[in-house]
Amino acid sequence: MIYRTKLKIGEFSQMMQVTVKTLRLYEQKGLLHPSEVDEWTGYRYYSIAQMQRLSSIRTLQQMGFSLAEIKEIFDSDTAVPPMEQLEQKITDCEKQLHLLQGRLQLLLSLRDSRKEISKMEKFSIQTLPSIIVASHREVIKDWQSLGPLCTDVIAPEMHRLGCRCPVPGYCFTVEHNKEYKTTDIDIEYCEQVEEMGQDSAVIQFKRLPEVPMAVCMVHHGPYDRFYESFMELFRYIEEQGYHVTGEHRTVYVDGIWNQKDPEKWLSILQVPVSKD
Repeated sequence: MIYRTKLKIGEFSQMMQVTVKTLRLYEQKGLLHPSEVDEWTGYRYYSIAQMQRLSSIRTLQQMGFSLAEIKEIFDSDTAVPPMEQLEQKITDCEKQLHLLQGRLQLLLSLRDSRKEISKMEKFSIQTLPSIIVASHREVIKDWQSLGPLCTDVIAPEMHRLGCRCPVPGYCFTVEHNKEYKTTDIDIEYCEQVEEMGQDSAVIQFKRLPEVPMAVCMVHHGPYDRFYESFMELFRYIEEQGYHVTGEHRTVYVDGIWNQKDPEKWLSILQVPVSKD
């Protein structure tokens, strides 16, 4: 006597990589009934032979046949799709392929155009107008000291002096070191104000002349990656035939004061240039 292997629905599901929910759906649609259902426990058992039937269902679904169509195929004498039905599926598939190819071309065109727009937005040529700024220059211990200097020293003093800042605000730093330094950094913080005020020991007011032309680049991310953007920025300046004519400005738009995630920090690098 040949022993017939009986697989519980969970075991059958695992081996055939089909969810139990899907097996119950196939049973409901009359496609794949358990080979045995225990009348006392209600356990469903499947046979080894049913693995092939399940495989056929999955293959026909991949070809685009609906469950209702598969049921009709299984109920036929041959249990395989008739030739005319296969031809119709091939025609339908070719139509869908044509539509998908057209959709792909539209998506590729949109993606490429967005890339071009993004590249154009990354660099811009701007005129930096003459402005009045409240300025503070100091040699700070390290870059981590810049944030507390702005929030704990400069901001309270500007408030005490009654400074009014335009909206949106415009603040930037200028590095006066002749080389990159991680300590003893000679930095000047400038923030645009609406009018000249009375100088104090912390704040000096001055009018900055117009910068006729500056190449500006958006930088996303923490400040220790500025070098990556500067490398790209100066390569662009050189490729476009510009000449650097002044000290660059680092403009802070979003930072630790309103974004905890450094990857969301937004800065703008501005380099004064001219072109022959």
